[in-house]
Amino acid sequence: MKNGFVRFFVVVFVIIGLVSVFRWAGTMMGERSEDTTSMLVTKNNILQLDLEGVIMNGKKFLKKIKKYKDDDRIKAVVININSPGGAVGPSQEIYEAIKRFKAESKKPVICSSSGLLASGAYYSAVACDKVIVAPGALVGSIGVIMEFANLEKLYDWAKISRFSINSGKYKDSGAEYRTMRPDERALFQDLINDVYGQFVTAVAEGRKLDEAFVRQYADGRVMTGSQAVKLGFADQLGTLDDAFKIAGEAAGLGKDYKIYEVPKGRPGWWDYFDQKDDDDLNSVSDVARKILGANSDQAIEGSIRKVLRTQHLNQPMLIMPGFWE
Repeated sequence: MKNGFVRFFVVVFVIIGLVSVFRWAGTMMGERSEDTTSMLVTKNNILQLDLEGVIMNGKKFLKKIKKYKDDDRIKAVVININSPGGAVGPSQEIYEAIKRFKAESKKPVICSSSGLLASGAYYSAVACDKVIVAPGALVGSIGVIMEFANLEKLYDWAKISRFSINSGKYKDSGAEYRTMRPDERALFQDLINDVYGQFVTAVAEGRKLDEAFVRQYADGRVMTGSQAVKLGFADQLGTLDDAFKIAGEAAGLGKDYKIYEVPKGRPGWWDYFDQKDDDDLNSVSDVARKILGANSDQAIEGSIRKVLRTQHLNQPMLIMPGFWE
C-alpha cells in the first residue's frame, strides 16, 4: 500500500513537471514572438490597429493600444474599423481606451472605415481625433437594443414546467419561460434609456455637436458616409490611405513615416492544450475558423451566428439592426 502511494505521488509530480515545461516552452516559442517582433519598429511609425466584426470583448485591441502608448517610435495611430457594433461594456472600454491613449501620449488617433461604422463601433470611434469614411460606408445606428425570447408556448407544447426560486421579484426578469410583466418592461426600458443617454452624450462630446441635434438622428438609423460628413457625424470622405496621410500631418511627420501593423504572434505549445478565455473572437468568421479551421462555410457560420445571438439575449447591445438575422 505504501509503495502504491509513493508511485501515485511520483506520477503526479512528473505530470506537474511536464505541464510546467510545456508552459515554459509555450512562452519561449510562441507567446514571446509578438513582443520581440515589436523591436522591428523603426522611428516615425504610424500604428495601424484593426477593429472588425462584432465587438464581443475587444481584449486584444485594448492590450495593443495600451502596449504602444509609451513607445516613442509610434507617432500616431490609425484605427481601421469594419464593425456593426456589439456589447455595451467592451464598446465603452474601447472608447475610454482611445481617450486615455490620446490624453496620456499626446499622439493623434484617426479612425477610418470603408464598410461598417455602426452602433458600438461608432461609439468607440467618436473618441478619435478625426473620423474618415468612404462615401458609401454605413455610419451611425446610434441606439441600444435588448432582445428577449418568450418560449412559454414551446414549453407548454413540450409539457415542460419551468420555475425559479429567487430572492426578489426582478431576479428572474427576462426569463424565457414566462411573459414579461409591465413593471419589468419599464425596468428594462429605464436601463436602455440610461445606456442610450451615455451613447448620445459620448457622440455629442466627441463630435462637438449639440445633444438635441444628435438625438434627432439617434433613433437607430444608419446613414451613408456622405450623409454622415454633411451632418457632422464624420469629418471627411476618404480612404485608409487618406487616414494615414492625415495622421502623418497631425503628428508633424508630413510624408516621412512608415505604417506599422502589429504582427500576429505564433501560437505557443501550450496554446494547443489550453484554450484561453480571453481569445479575441470578434467576428462570426473568427469563431467558425477557431472551431473548424479554414474549412468553415456559410451554413456553419450562419449556425454559429444564431448561437452568438442567443448568448447575447437579455443584455443591452450596441449593434446595427438586423446584423444577427
